[in-house]
Amino acid sequence: MIQTTGTVLWQITNQSLNVAINSANANKSTPLSTQTLAKSYFLAVGASCSVAVGLNSLVPRLKRLSPNTRIILGRLVPFAAVASAGALNVFLMRGEEIRRGIDVFPVLSDEEKRKREETGEPVQSLGKSRKAATLAVGETAISRVLNATPIMVLPPLILVRLQKMEWLKSRPRMVLPVNLGTLGFVPILLYAKKRRPHPDNFHLCPPSRPRSLSPTASSIRAHPRT
Repeated sequence: MIQTTGTVLWQITNQSLNVAINSANANKSTPLSTQTLAKSYFLAVGASCSVAVGLNSLVPRLKRLSPNTRIILGRLVPFAAVASAGALNVFLMRGEEIRRGIDVFPVLSDEEKRKREETGEPVQSLGKSRKAATLAVGETAISRVLNATPIMVLPPLILVRLQKMEWLKSRPRMVLPVNLGTLGFVPILLYAKKRRPHPDNFHLCPPSRPRSLSPTASSIRAHPRT
């Protein structure tokens, strides 16, 4: 019971942070309503708690698996809950961007940038692109999974291996330092490199496309916030 309560509280805290981050990083050209924000929060919390509690109760019942395999699966339950709910959270909160599209802007030369900085004139949007929104939201969802992998997959697997070593078994005082060292050192060595979307892949939605817009897609770029 205590373990289940701790799991639920952890998932609620994690998804609360995810909602705050997704809300702050959402593309502001597509407003996010309070109703959508609340719905996304409760669905994401429900999904993460269901996955975590469900897998925690399911793994010990897999009697056909070896004890070592059940231990490894048990260590990966938090990752499965966080990754699935994190990706779901992104699509729930930013789904409106995919449905309505996000603003794309012309690529300015250095001279044009200087002139706009002097005059303070804002860059005018060329229109909205659903493809740019799909790419931005999709890559954000993937990044939620990749960002959780170094800290929630590799360290638990390494620790399972280390805890079987006779050296560590004979030195119980070293268990905590080794655990902390593994959790801190492994993520430093691994990172997910963010790829910048290529403007040639973006297309404007026909209803939002200005008449004066050049048909060449290479003259636009998007500002999806991920």
